[in-house]
Amino acid sequence: MSRIRFREALAVGLTGSIICVALTGCGGDGPANTIVLYNGQHPQLTSGLVQAFTRQTHIHVSVRTGDGIVLADQLLQEGSSSPADVYLTENSPELMNLEAHGLLARLPGGILAQIPARERSPAGDWVGVALRVSSLAYDPARVPASQLPSSVLALAQPQWKGRIAVAPTDSDFPPVVGAIIATYGRSAAAHWLAGIKRNAQTYQDEEGVVAAVNRGDVTAGLINQYYWYRLRLEVGNNGTHSELYYFPDHDPGSIENIAGVAVLASSKHRRAAQALVQFITGHTGQRILASSYDFEYPARPGIAPNPELPPLSRISPETLSPAALGTDQTAVQLIEQAGLA
Repeated sequence: MSRIRFREALAVGLTGSIICVALTGCGGDGPANTIVLYNGQHPQLTSGLVQAFTRQTHIHVSVRTGDGIVLADQLLQEGSSSPADVYLTENSPELMNLEAHGLLARLPGGILAQIPARERSPAGDWVGVALRVSSLAYDPARVPASQLPSSVLALAQPQWKGRIAVAPTDSDFPPVVGAIIATYGRSAAAHWLAGIKRNAQTYQDEEGVVAAVNRGDVTAGLINQYYWYRLRLEVGNNGTHSELYYFPDHDPGSIENIAGVAVLASSKHRRAAQALVQFITGHTGQRILASSYDFEYPARPGIAPNPELPPLSRISPETLSPAALGTDQTAVQLIEQAGLA
């Protein structure tokens, strides 16, 4: 499958390539006190952040929501003609790709200083908003925790044939592949993907993966951890028949993913756009994130996450720098070559 077809697959399930959540309408650049946000984050969380921002600043935001990778590709196509002022997405590779193409504006030092250096752009072009950890949802009736693998690489071995679920066209899957590339190299990642192709049942998205595990359709599935918490919130404790497992010892299967935000270099409303980034990464925005049912970890130090979440220090995820994880270009290429997209 071509790279374009892969992007099209990622867009399946959206109502068109972009969904508008219009606080001030979706046409044109809007008035001077309106900015356009391309949103690859969860709509409910972004809506709460934007509404609070507008109440505080009286700056209106036109939100266009879609898959983060699809929106990044749209920004690449639009170039300097993009109507977007701000881009918010779930994973750092999309931001690193836009940064490499010179499409992001350097952020002021005061904004950058709110977030630790390891969770922002090495060039200062974007900043982290939230953290999530890749993990394994599993059915304890099918496999006891003591028999779960210590490394994500084991899921490509024959004993996992027909027992594992993945969502290879979900935008959260390439960062896991990228982490394997960064840790073990391209050849090892290609070998792992070939094993996953043989072993795995595939789903359109990670919501489908965790639901399948919870129903008992499959033994285990690779997901970002927040999908399991959101499923438990939806079905309740009595309806939760799965558990969550983190690969130990900084294994790339439990990579800490950085959701981030940036101002577009082409923005005609630079100060207003920076104000939104400042708000999202500031105390108020980060507290909104922490108190939501999004189940992500705030990137700003000193903001306690949702109490349902275990401390990151206890999970010990892999914490590759954004530069080490890079863009998703090689990961997507290998996913396609493996026949998973």
